[in-house]
Amino acid sequence: MNRRTGTERPYDVVLFGATGFVGELTAEYLLAHAPQDCRLALAGRSREKLEKLRERLAALDPDRAAGLALVAADAGDRAAMRALAESAHVVASTVGPYIWYGEELVAACAESGTDYTDLTGEPEFVDLMFVRYGERARETGARLVHACGFDSLPHDLGAYFTVQQLPEKVPLSVDGFVRASGLISGGTLASSLTIIGRQRQAGAAARERRRLEQPPAGRRVRTPLGAPRFSKETGTWALPLPTLDPLVVGRSAAALERYGPDFRYRHYASVKTLPMALAGPVGLGALAAAAQLPPARTWLMNRYPAGRGPSARQRARGWFRMRFVGEGGGRRVFTEVTGGDPGYGETAKMLAEASLCLALDDLPETAGQVTPATAMGDALIGRLEAAGIPFRVVHTR
Repeated sequence: MNRRTGTERPYDVVLFGATGFVGELTAEYLLAHAPQDCRLALAGRSREKLEKLRERLAALDPDRAAGLALVAADAGDRAAMRALAESAHVVASTVGPYIWYGEELVAACAESGTDYTDLTGEPEFVDLMFVRYGERARETGARLVHACGFDSLPHDLGAYFTVQQLPEKVPLSVDGFVRASGLISGGTLASSLTIIGRQRQAGAAARERRRLEQPPAGRRVRTPLGAPRFSKETGTWALPLPTLDPLVVGRSAAALERYGPDFRYRHYASVKTLPMALAGPVGLGALAAAAQLPPARTWLMNRYPAGRGPSARQRARGWFRMRFVGEGGGRRVFTEVTGGDPGYGETAKMLAEASLCLALDDLPETAGQVTPATAMGDALIGRLEAAGIPFRVVHTR
């Protein structure tokens, strides 16, 4: 399952998409924080760009950068993706939108028994990968762990952490409230517009997953959308967020009995003022309408192309705060997960630490398409806390 228990392979972690915007940040983080004996490789479509990236990394750590292996491989080349998967214990991918560029690598990892992480926030992609490759990954022992960035790692692990503060074997409910500040990159914009513009296809993929997926025996898990309301717990307006995040939390709850016999999770955006709460859905509605039209979608993507993103100075001003309110068994707990720039600085950190966790740590035995909490749980929380993303109990009652 990792470098200690699996068959010997040339690399512990391969970062695919290393020359993209978030890929470079992830490469920098791995160079600075991976153990010296961790064998790293950078992969991407262009050998020339990979060599330039290695030269830039050499300014940070010449000795470590000199030892970085480079692998040129195209996301659409099935043979290249198979060779990439077979060379590593873990492949981390930043190549999105994943619905366009991600499938061949997931298929190769599932077939090769290779662990896989990515940054997707695309429900359609996650559902299709479950339908097409989840069973094969279970057979080979591969752990396919999607959504290892701001989508959806702090939400999934934050809910998991909150549940651990509550009594066992009783019905539990958790509400998550997210606030964040940061700019987006061209790649994130492309992925967001793709999600919005493919609602019909996403619905079909979700229905196919529900047809195949077995609910937890003797237990109930719910992730209702909820309604807009003022949250006394956070002192903000709470707007329901129909993103991938609550789906990931629900899948963790279905996989782990610790969430109790009856678990409910609701997911909200936390907005300070009523005018902002009213304006947000209007703006999102206009963007959703534009995304349904291919010419408008293309125009928006071209205005901010992939590869561009916020500067280091802009990222330094970014932040996020996830607050959770959990209840059950006569106990109420308020927890919090906080960090810096959500979309890029912290996302690169999360992806890197999740990949290192799969490659190096002693973890529960899992296989197939699994969530971050199911696959890594306490070990990954420990890694993130050591990396400057704290999980804490604010108060209990």
